[in-house]
Amino acid sequence: QVQLVESGGGLVQAGGSLRLSCAASGRTFSSYAMGWFRQAPGKEREFVAAINWSGGSTSYADSVKGRFSISRDNAKNTVYLQMNSLKPEDTAVYYCAARPAAYGSGPYSDKNAYGYWGQGTQVTVSS
Repeated sequence: QVQLVESGGGLVQAGGSLRLSCAASGRTFSSYAMGWFRQAPGKEREFVAAINWSGGSTSYADSVKGRFSISRDNAKNTVYLQMNSLKPEDTAVYYCAARPAAYGSGPYSDKNAYGYWGQGTQVTVSS
């Protein structure tokens, strides 16, 4: 099992940047594919970005391509989401998620592929 804790959210003006972190417990972090999702009020949770177990393959939602970047540091048991050129429509609670790579190396954009979730961190972008 793995436990996930997100951090780095906050209030930022449009055009600004934030870096989210997701710290994972356990010694087998490198055996998990990881993903970032977000949920705005009244909307379903949607895919943002994903990365395979090694960090060698990534995937992004069209809405964030060219602005967001996902990365991981397996030595630190942490996955990151660098968010640049933020827009008001990026406002949401951001969640990280994990899927054992034994079921496939990833990356995965389907939220139903993930069995472990963090508690989320709020990102608010003001116009």
